[in-house]
Amino acid sequence: MLSATSQRGRWTAPFTGPTGRRVSTACSALGALVIASAGLAPSAVADDVQSQQWYLDAMAADDLWKVSTGEGVKIAVIDSGVNPSTPSLKGQVLVDEVPKSVAYHATKDYAGHGTSMAELIAGTGAGGGLKGLAPGAKIVPYRVALKQLTDEAERKKTSVAAEAIRAAADSDAKIINMSFGGNIIYPEEKAAVKYAASKGKLMFASVGNDAQTKDFIGYPAAYPYVVGVSAADKSGNVGKFSETGAYVDLAAPGLDAPTWCDATFRSYCENEGTSIATAITSASAALIWSAHPDWTANQVLRVMLDTAGREWPKDTPSKYLGYGLIRPGQSLLDGKGNPGAADVDPITNRKVPGASGAADASPSASVPASSQPSKNTSGGQTSAAGSSSNSSDDNAQLWVVLGAVSAVVVIGGGGLAVLRSRRSG
Repeated sequence: MLSATSQRGRWTAPFTGPTGRRVSTACSALGALVIASAGLAPSAVADDVQSQQWYLDAMAADDLWKVSTGEGVKIAVIDSGVNPSTPSLKGQVLVDEVPKSVAYHATKDYAGHGTSMAELIAGTGAGGGLKGLAPGAKIVPYRVALKQLTDEAERKKTSVAAEAIRAAADSDAKIINMSFGGNIIYPEEKAAVKYAASKGKLMFASVGNDAQTKDFIGYPAAYPYVVGVSAADKSGNVGKFSETGAYVDLAAPGLDAPTWCDATFRSYCENEGTSIATAITSASAALIWSAHPDWTANQVLRVMLDTAGREWPKDTPSKYLGYGLIRPGQSLLDGKGNPGAADVDPITNRKVPGASGAADASPSASVPASSQPSKNTSGGQTSAAGSSSNSSDDNAQLWVVLGAVSAVVVIGGGGLAVLRSRRSG
């Protein structure tokens, strides 16, 4: 069992309150794609659901919104569908922009999951609903046949992930959020991801929630060009359930957060999962991209990696938290982070085939390829670090890591180094 103190960080803004009940959510070991979070149906949160969104205060969202709300950025949410009629999502879901080829019941959420992700990203908070981290962004919904869709007639008519990814790639959406995953590589899905990257899309996916049981490599998070997101709690501790490995690229709040309990949309429940972390990461990217509309996906991601909170060298990313904890305020409030080359993937340090964008914002400052060894995981995800700079500067409004980080995690009484070197390929 992983110790939650394996690699810790903290929110410097003070926060008090009960940790609450924990939800155990599993991704399928049978290859079916499943959503990567689940609700506590018996335990609804307080009526004031926004008071449960601890990460908004911790990330100084009110200050972030003075600079950027995500306006002008569209985010494709590939999930169980998105209900555009919840108070928080009215006017936020671009139903008419869903391609006809994948439009079947895109606005009918069979699990409540996709709607939750959409609200976490771009909810307005109207009617006491969830307030998204990027309330100025817009959502384009894509409904896919995940394991939770048990109606066979519905499943046959609902798109598979590869179809939705390709459709999103051909849309005006800049970011693709995929809060789902499985442990099997699907060639069509992998090809669709590569196509989306060539179209300049920034893709985030949950790494999975089975670290305590099956502990497998999750896809689409482990595909090249997809940013794998793990979940951390209020203190910056990695969730015990959060999958680990060389395909973990960033970490974000993913515990003790509210989502819709189910598809009845009657109440919110306290929840956890890498799904939540992925949605919040997509929203963070939207804030940065909105403030810098001329940047490319590569430049937005490079700044996110460069400013992530960590106390380990950037060239030895953590198998638990990747390059660190997302901190959009470092860019939006403090002007930190070098966007670098427009057409080079900052994780692999390779040019993205077919990707186009603005000229380099700071070409002379980009890191040479020789300092970024190519690495990959057993699942085919190529990944490499950038410079060895440490971006854990203290800021009272941002998420940073604690000093004196533990060097080991306990697994069955033994020890394992926290920092891992991604295997060369």
